Amino acid sequence: MSWTRREFLELASAGAASMGLAACSAPARQQTDNTSDQPAETTTQPTENVDLGEFKSLTLDTNAWKYDADNDVYYQLGLTYCLKPATTAYESLAVFVPGKFFTAEKKGDTYSCTVNEKAVVGGFTPSTAPVLLPINSGTLSPQASPTKYGYDGLGTFLDAGCVYVYAGFRGRSAGYDSSTGSTDLYPGGAPWPVVDLKAAIRYLRYNKDALPCDTSRVFSFGFSAGGGVSALLGSAGDAEIYKPYLDSIGAITHDAEGNAVSDAVFGSASWCPVTSFDTADASYEWMMGQFSTAGNRADGTWTASLSQGLATDYASYINAMDLRDSDDSQLTLDESEGSVYTLGSYASQLLSILDESATNFVADTTFPYTYTPQHMDDPSFPGDPNLATNRATEAAVAAAKQEAQSSAAADAQGDGTSTDATGSADAAATTTTTLPTGTTQVQSTIYDTVQNYFAALNSDYWWINYNVSRQTVSISSLRDFSTHLRPAELSVPAFDAADRSTKTNQLFGIGEESTLHFDETVGNRVAANADAYASLEGWDESYATAWQDDLEKTDSLDTDIPTRVSMVNPLYFLSGTYGGYGTGSVAPHWRVNEGVFDTSTSLATSANLVLALRHFSGVEDVAYEPVWGQGHVMAERSGTASDNLLSWIASCCE
Repeated sequence: MSWTRREFLELASAGAASMGLAACSAPARQQTDNTSDQPAETTTQPTENVDLGEFKSLTLDTNAWKYDADNDVYYQLGLTYCLKPATTAYESLAVFVPGKFFTAEKKGDTYSCTVNEKAVVGGFTPSTAPVLLPINSGTLSPQASPTKYGYDGLGTFLDAGCVYVYAGFRGRSAGYDSSTGSTDLYPGGAPWPVVDLKAAIRYLRYNKDALPCDTSRVFSFGFSAGGGVSALLGSAGDAEIYKPYLDSIGAITHDAEGNAVSDAVFGSASWCPVTSFDTADASYEWMMGQFSTAGNRADGTWTASLSQGLATDYASYINAMDLRDSDDSQLTLDESEGSVYTLGSYASQLLSILDESATNFVADTTFPYTYTPQHMDDPSFPGDPNLATNRATEAAVAAAKQEAQSSAAADAQGDGTSTDATGSADAAATTTTTLPTGTTQVQSTIYDTVQNYFAALNSDYWWINYNVSRQTVSISSLRDFSTHLRPAELSVPAFDAADRSTKTNQLFGIGEESTLHFDETVGNRVAANADAYASLEGWDESYATAWQDDLEKTDSLDTDIPTRVSMVNPLYFLSGTYGGYGTGSVAPHWRVNEGVFDTSTSLATSANLVLALRHFSGVEDVAYEPVWGQGHVMAERSGTASDNLLSWIASCCE
């Protein structure tokens, strides 16, 4: 019997079942019914036995547009996008349209608008204009639909000829609807943010004839955990696994002619995506944690032993996966001295990503160069003026606090000048810089030359090589890179904490049990090694069964936690070693940017996503940019995130 490479890998993956992989055969990719690279908005055949008027109440009122004359913008707020919203504060959206795209007639306080087919804005017409869907929450706090209009920031996107849709969605926890004063707890957490946004996309397509845009061209974009949601929208279009959730809120399923309505997107963009929670803890320990002895990774602690075990588990996961390089060779990890899996083609692949990123940094950077460690919690995409005001206040408070700390540091250090590894004064002088709203800053360091920059990195021993004549950079090992520039700053487990205290624990909470364990890999290792851990520092006997107890719990739709973990994992739909492979319509266009110094997640998170996408049938292009010198921020090699996003969108629509 002959086997394809993928079929062989799928059979081999049976040995990695403890990592949540599936040994079943992979179905074919779910196909769209159109001949272009755009996702279908509807099927070509009507669905039988449906109520054609079922979603009539969700028809957009073309006589209810508001108008901002100063900036030439038409908008509507508070459009509920499903029949049975759990919370109207979050399950509604706002639409913002360039004024030229409409011909309008004033009707009292509102305008009756029809599409002006001849209009052109930023190179787009009403028949070609893309729809932009921001996910404005880096930590998956709920995103409320705006209750008032504000123009700040919208012009960047509207002047480019895009229709901008700010959709609310439920966040990482259950909650109460402040708009109604209800005392009933509505469900939240995985997979509700994705479900709500899918329902919003279907609403837009149901109302496509009233909107001056091509609703088959929906682009989602997000940062951090919001970037992970954007990746899910791009990988899990129309996936059947979400159907019970969409049905429960009355999401649109068909149009007025009975044609099924799609929730697939045309393009997905993300910065520093935090996702793939089935392996997030193991990946973090393999990439960073196993090289640390600080905090709860100190020798003699049970968590240090857990860290090493999870790093080994991650190697088993990678070796059962179907990740491939540009030559279509499987990427694997090999054991090195001390049972550490840092050798092999997979490790070499990540090192090549880092080498290229550092080489690009040399080409892009004019010295003197100022380095400022940065960390952002939430992005500031426009659309909700209330949110912008709140974040501006928070940023002002943070800036004042930082200024006080910096002043105190300056007083303590005198002139603020330090000496670099070469002994040259002022080669690494310290200063303070102003960073974007929502970004935490610490004291900056100025490097006067590229040679002094790399000399400073090699101050303790030589591990990063700068070839002056070729202007290329090479890194000796992942251990050296992680130790120097991307150390483990999160405790172990990084995402599924023993005390259930992380925001990711909240993502898998159920109702009043606001935080729960979710990581089967951690749970299996704890259960298998409980007796050994019991003799080590920090162990609590309640840990022995804590993970297994939580993993058995089900949500309001009777879905267990492992399934919910799969529902927020893009690789579940993109990799042949998962049971969900091929069950979602996958976006043809992708953009993934990563801050190489990001300590909030493993570099492997974005790398694995990109590797899977580049070998997925139907994906047209994957723009991947790991940016040297930037952390957990909206990392870009040059320019601004919004301008670069719009340039990418325009290229996808050509």
